[in-house]
Amino acid sequence: MKNGGGHFAPELDGHFELESGGHFKLELDGQYHWNLQAVQGYVLNSWYNHWSSILIEHIFKSHTEVLPTVGQIKSVDFFINDVPFDLKVTYLPAEYIKTKRKEKGLPVELTFLKKKATEAKIIFDKTAKPADIFYEIVEKMKDRNDDFCLDILKTLKDEKLEILQEVQDNPKMLATWLYENQGEMRFGSENRLFLVLVDTDDFTNSWKLKRNIDLLKPTILSYLDNFKVKKTEDLKIEFEFKGKTKIFTALTDIIFVVK
Repeated sequence: MKNGGGHFAPELDGHFELESGGHFKLELDGQYHWNLQAVQGYVLNSWYNHWSSILIEHIFKSHTEVLPTVGQIKSVDFFINDVPFDLKVTYLPAEYIKTKRKEKGLPVELTFLKKKATEAKIIFDKTAKPADIFYEIVEKMKDRNDDFCLDILKTLKDEKLEILQEVQDNPKMLATWLYENQGEMRFGSENRLFLVLVDTDDFTNSWKLKRNIDLLKPTILSYLDNFKVKKTEDLKIEFEFKGKTKIFTALTDIIFVVK
């Protein structure tokens, strides 16, 4: 399981150094500039991802069925009953939800929310970014707390829960999608074990579950306790990838951590 540690997101096109006094030095195009605000969110996010990943890996490696790698092996974090896996911590992807909504004939969530906000005479910033508009409308509907708004929020939640239940019943469906929709620069067909975190009260806050030991530990250990009954065929998937003619094969599975 890999996480960025010393480099910014590509759009920042630079890197940082932590100096004495808690100051961050940002290098852009070969020149050093002081710009704490530009890097603070990224640095904190990297720090959080790094330490929560170590914590999650420790839970896996504490189990008797898990054999940690000796040294670094490319795309392998550990072995479970001699099966090598690269651990990927993720969430129920927004794009996956969007795709499934379309298949079901449901409108785009934001389009639906905007329409209902207008009906409820809720004013929102139409010039803001889509994610900000979504957040603003949802929060104003929560504050309004009337039957109309609560019904809208419940409808959206129920639709997401239905999609979640479908992938819990058929994990290979989501696993295949995750392989086929991975980033081209980080493409890989190695065995992957996905840890999918889902906060059903607020899907956008699912990332916070990375620190919820009380939920993570029993879920992960229970999965490992029962791994020996899985057959190779249970884990095998075939997938395609845009721009490649080959059909790829991998062993994969999903552990759902649901709050």
